Amino acid sequence: MQLSDFHYELPDELIAQQPSARRGDSRLLHLPVDQSPIDRHFSVLPDLLQPGDLLVFNDTKVIPARLIGSKASGGQVEILIERLVGVDEALAHVRASKSPKTGGRLLVEGREIEVLGRETSLFRLRVTAGSFADLLDAHGHVPLPPYIKRADTILDQQRYQTVYGERPGAVAAPTAGLHFDDAMLQRLADRDVESARVTLHVGAGTFQPVRVDDIDRHEMHSEWLEVTEETVEAVRRTRAAGRRVVAVGTTSVRSLETAAATGRLMPYRGDTRLFITPGYRFNVVDMLLTNFHLPESTLLMLVSAFAGHDRVMRAYRHAVSERYRFFSYGDAMLLEGTTAADQA
Repeated sequence: MQLSDFHYELPDELIAQQPSARRGDSRLLHLPVDQSPIDRHFSVLPDLLQPGDLLVFNDTKVIPARLIGSKASGGQVEILIERLVGVDEALAHVRASKSPKTGGRLLVEGREIEVLGRETSLFRLRVTAGSFADLLDAHGHVPLPPYIKRADTILDQQRYQTVYGERPGAVAAPTAGLHFDDAMLQRLADRDVESARVTLHVGAGTFQPVRVDDIDRHEMHSEWLEVTEETVEAVRRTRAAGRRVVAVGTTSVRSLETAAATGRLMPYRGDTRLFITPGYRFNVVDMLLTNFHLPESTLLMLVSAFAGHDRVMRAYRHAVSERYRFFSYGDAMLLEGTTAADQA
């Protein structure tokens, strides 16, 4: 397929710039199998699931990954950490009027960072004293996505984070999880909807545009994930009971499907470059709860693979016409597709 197959028109005013007043205030576009989109509210989610269904959450936690500083020689720089690779080293995107050179020095609030070299589009950086985690905790900003056209605030420190995030390492939120509050989690538990966790540390590469017309030529960014034996067993129990595996977000999809690359779900710990496009055969996921994604993005391609390209694009046009809120702080979709259970 071509990149243009995943284009849709989106008015700028539909890109959510602020979170809703409360996490559960969002709308929910429900896309059942072989039906037109249904406009709902996120509060009805428990009624759309069945006892014994399994919600799989990504428990990554966003780190304050954006740093503002300067070159030792002068000139402002913006550093966006992609991945911490040791106590004092990190891979990062560095934005400056001129790219820093190997051996150069960057300064953040008096703390010195050495440029060790380049690794493809990323810079390998080292703090000369202390740890990167301490530097981020002291001076880091919430790494809001580029389509949110404002500075981060204290509110973002809470709301650009899921209530169940436990494992720091992401530089972008798994945004489908932002709609859940403790009360919703309790309602789901009261309905006997099961839950399990995966971890995928979302990287800044999730916002990188696809730059080739033939999507088969796109080189997917790498992200670290873990699927535990406990989660594998939870999926097996769900399957044995004839219930559904519901991925909360595209990151949960990529985690589960990476761990099932052989056709059988197994524990997995390591990097993934899994790029899911239409024609992909899903091994694990039966339903998908997700936010709306950017035109021509790899995430929109994944959603189209799950629920059907034409069906998803029609649903997006419906969402635009009904003025849903888009992207990280926006509304949600619940998609049912040709399920992994049906395929099995």
